[in-house]
Amino acid sequence: MPNMETQNSNVSRAEEIKVLANEAFKAHKYGQAIDLYSQAIELNGDNAVYWANRAFAHSKLEEYGSAIQDASKATEIDPKYSKGYYRRGAAYLAMGKFKDALKDFQQVKKICPNDPDASKKLKECEKAVMKLKFEEAIAVPESQRRSVADSIDFHSIDVEPQYSGARIEGDIVTLDFVKKMMDDFKNQKCLHKRYAFQMVLQTREILQGLPSLVDINVPEGKHFTVCGDVHGQFYDLLNIFELNGFPSEENPYLFNGDFVDRGSFSLEVILTLFAFKCMCPSAIYLSRGNHESKSMNKIYGFEGEVRSKLSETFVELFAEVFCCLPLAHVINGKVFVVHGGLFSVDGVKLSDIKAIDRFCEPPEEGLMCELLWSDPQPFPGRGPSKRGVGLSFGKDVTRRFLQDNNLDLVVRSHEVKDEGYEIEHDGKLITVFSAPNYCDQMGNKGAFIRFEAPDLKPNIVTFSAVPHPNVKPMAYANNFLRMFS
Repeated sequence: MPNMETQNSNVSRAEEIKVLANEAFKAHKYGQAIDLYSQAIELNGDNAVYWANRAFAHSKLEEYGSAIQDASKATEIDPKYSKGYYRRGAAYLAMGKFKDALKDFQQVKKICPNDPDASKKLKECEKAVMKLKFEEAIAVPESQRRSVADSIDFHSIDVEPQYSGARIEGDIVTLDFVKKMMDDFKNQKCLHKRYAFQMVLQTREILQGLPSLVDINVPEGKHFTVCGDVHGQFYDLLNIFELNGFPSEENPYLFNGDFVDRGSFSLEVILTLFAFKCMCPSAIYLSRGNHESKSMNKIYGFEGEVRSKLSETFVELFAEVFCCLPLAHVINGKVFVVHGGLFSVDGVKLSDIKAIDRFCEPPEEGLMCELLWSDPQPFPGRGPSKRGVGLSFGKDVTRRFLQDNNLDLVVRSHEVKDEGYEIEHDGKLITVFSAPNYCDQMGNKGAFIRFEAPDLKPNIVTFSAVPHPNVKPMAYANNFLRMFS
């Protein structure tokens, strides 16, 4: 057993490290804060505060699985430490697990009966759970659900004479229309519902005809650009086009999921990407991310934004169209591009991915879930996900998947990276993230990757955030969740 002097020295050293960790947290350096809290925990693992603080830092990086583990440890060490329950409740909330969150906020209220903040949050949580129960009770079973798209006739919607925005003449979406629409969006003007319906329905038709795994062919001497998460950061999307040109037959793009949520210009982003898809389907490819789903859109702002800028019908329509998005792409039979990552089992073939019936909300396990949610880890093998959904996979998993399918490289997105990208797994896996200064607070760069055929060597371009109108991220998010972000 260590002597008393060593113990005291460890305790005071741990406190010093905690102060440094708190400073890193305040500076939005959450990864650094996690490392420092971990050092403090190694020196003194019986301090509930260190665990709860590390849980908060994990939450800031959207690592809600790890946050729940750390907060649970804090409540174990000190069952009367309200912040432990609070942090865990907030992490459950962020995952849409309202019932689990409710239990934790009830516990906070019990420990701090006179805290007005605790009362307010408990009330909000109770409201959210009631709303959820009501929605479940009135939900139509999947088998009886009718497509909202089939009930829309955009031709019958009149365009008022005073409308001065972008117009689609006839059925063809032209580059002139797309440019005018983006210009209107830049000036915070709305697109007429008629044209929004027209593009979303047309995109749905195009996407429905695609397989779950799409093969992309880039001819010799030509190039192809892959972008990562954009997350409703419309002005940064315009900057990508400024730097790299508009999508076209000669300048094709793949946007690798998470077009919406978090950023408060998600509608502008999705309508712009859909407009290019309608203009020229081979100019732009779109992959589903974990945020192209009802449960995420409900929590992180897209649903509220669509309701506010368009209508309830569009909320349902986008949910339907998101279920048509392909799950992965392969460039020239060599580069596998997917939003999240690889699988909990070996031996998955490209033909297995092609065979996935993707026309549904993402399940909580299985191949489709893992494609959308998984993350790489620095050590071999597989481990639990930091996010609480999907898994973490090592370089041996990446190597075997590439060998099994005669591929050279995995490109994925899904994670904020300081430089906008990270190369891992002996150069066989690249993460690319295209939302710089994510949520107006992470200070990261954005990036995109240009591949030149035939060698397909990745050329990574990084860029910084550009100014946007004063609308905060999550402006349309569930009011309840905003209380915790």
